[in-house]
Amino acid sequence: MTPPAPSNSDVVVVGGGHNGLAAAAYLGRAGYSVTVLEQAPAVGGAAVSAQAFEGIDARLSRYSYLVSLMPRSIREDLGLDISLIRRRYSSYTPVPGTDRGLLIDAEDAERTKASFEAIGAGDDYMRWLDFYRDTQVIAASLFPTMTEPMMTKAEFRRLLDLASPGRNLYGRFIETPIVTLVNETFENDIVRGVVLTDALIGTFPDGDDDSAMRACFLYHVIGGGTGDWDVPTGGMGSVSSALERAAREAGATIVTGAHVTSIGDDSVVNFSQDGQQFSTQARLVISGASRRTVYELAGKSFPERDIEGAQVKVNLMLTRLPQLADTTVTAEEAFGGTFHINESGTQLASAIAQAQSGNIPDVIPCEIYCHTLSDRSILGPELQNTEAHTLTVFALNVPHSLIADRDPDEVREDLQARVLRSLNSVLAEPIEDCVMQDASGKPCIETKTTIDLENALGLPGGNIFHQPLTLPYIPDEVTINTPATKWGVNSGLPHILLAGASAVRGGGVSALGGHNAAMAALEILREG
Repeated sequence: MTPPAPSNSDVVVVGGGHNGLAAAAYLGRAGYSVTVLEQAPAVGGAAVSAQAFEGIDARLSRYSYLVSLMPRSIREDLGLDISLIRRRYSSYTPVPGTDRGLLIDAEDAERTKASFEAIGAGDDYMRWLDFYRDTQVIAASLFPTMTEPMMTKAEFRRLLDLASPGRNLYGRFIETPIVTLVNETFENDIVRGVVLTDALIGTFPDGDDDSAMRACFLYHVIGGGTGDWDVPTGGMGSVSSALERAAREAGATIVTGAHVTSIGDDSVVNFSQDGQQFSTQARLVISGASRRTVYELAGKSFPERDIEGAQVKVNLMLTRLPQLADTTVTAEEAFGGTFHINESGTQLASAIAQAQSGNIPDVIPCEIYCHTLSDRSILGPELQNTEAHTLTVFALNVPHSLIADRDPDEVREDLQARVLRSLNSVLAEPIEDCVMQDASGKPCIETKTTIDLENALGLPGGNIFHQPLTLPYIPDEVTINTPATKWGVNSGLPHILLAGASAVRGGGVSALGGHNAAMAALEILREG
C-alpha cells in the first residue's frame, strides 16, 4: 500500500487545528515541504462548525465561537478570506432577583450611562470609562507585538510605561491581583462581575496564584488592538477552511485520519491510518497538540503538573429568543453582545469558593452569545427567514476534577440542567419553551463538558489553554538563546516546536501560535 504521506518532509505538523494549518501555510509559502497529520476526519480542531442537531439545517461553531486575537497581518500574509462582524452591544447583565440589568451599548454612551444609573452604579460609570481607556492604550501598544519576537519582562514594562506615562499601567494591570484591581476600582457588584469574567473564561484560580487570571484578562482586552470580540461570518468553520485552503495552496500535504503514535529524537513521526502503520522523516516537528501530549509522544516524562479546565459549553437551537425579565431592553439587544448570567462579583466569588471546596456551584455563572443576531448565513434557507436563533452558553467554575471520575453521560445531563436553571433565573419564561426540536423530536441542546473536550480534542483535563496561561514576555533571568525561546514556542524538546495553545501567546482562535512556530522554524531551517 502506498503510504498516505511523503516519506520525508522538511516539517511535519502534528495536529491540523487552525494553528497547525497556519504554520503549514507560512512554511509552504517559504518553499519548504510540509506534511500535516490530523487524527480527526477533517481539519480544524476546536475551530470548526457542525450540524449539531438531526434534520436542523444550521452549522454551529461547536467549540470556539468568537475571534479577537487573530491579527490582520496574518490574514493578509496568507490571503485568508475571513470576514468578521463587529457587535454593537458589548454586554448585558441582569441584576439577580430584579427586573433590571446593565446594558453596555458601544454606539450609545448616553444609554450606557443611563443603564449604569438604573442599577445604582452611576458613580462607577466614569471609572468604567477611565478603566477601559487604559486597557485600550495597553491593547494598542501590545497587540502589534504579538507577531514579533518575545519581549523580556523589562522591555514589556518599558513599553507600557512609555504608552501612558504616569498611569502605572504595568503595576496596576500586570502586577496587581485582578480581583484587588477590580474591587479597588469599582463599587457596584454587577460592574465588578462584568469586568472579572474576562479573567475567568477557561481559567480557575490556582490557590493564591492568580497569574493565569491576569494573563487571561490581558488577552481578553488586547485583541485586534481594541479588545473587541467579533463574530466570524459563516461560523468558526470558515476560519479553519480559509487556513486549510492557504496551506494546500502553499503546497502542504494534509493527511486526515492519521493517529500519531510517537515522535522520535531523530524527528521520525510514526502514525497509523486505517489500521496500518506509517513513518515520515522530518527535519523539524511542529505540534498543535498540548505540551503534555508532545512529551507523551516523545516518550518523555512530563515535567509539570496539569492544570485542569473548568468550563461547560451548551449549544442551543431556538425557535425564537426568550422573553426577558427586564422590559427596558429587547432580547435582540440583550443577546446582541455577551449576556452575563449570575456573574456579579459576589456570585463569582461564591461559585469559586464552592468549587474550591469540592462542590459544583449551586448557581453556575454563565455567559451567552447569539451568533445568528450578527450572521444568519449559518442557517439554511428555510430557517433564515424565521425567528430561529442559535445560543452558545459558556459556563464557568466547574473544575474537571469535580466530574472526571463520574459517568460522562450522567455528568453531561447534570451540568446541562444546572446551566439551564441558571439561565432561566434571569428570564421571564423558561428557555425550554423556546428550544427547537430535531427530526427525532429531541430538544436541540448539545452540552460539552471538560470530559468531552479531553476525549474529542485531546485537551488535558479539558483545559482550553492546554496549560496555565502566562503573560506575553520572557522572564529577565531566562537566556534567549534559541529561536524557540525567542518566539515563545519552546516545547522543552529540541526537535519539536509548539504551535497550539501551549505556546506563549497561543490561546484562542488567533493563529498566533502557528505564525510564531513558523517564524522560529524558518530561522532553524535556514541555519541548516
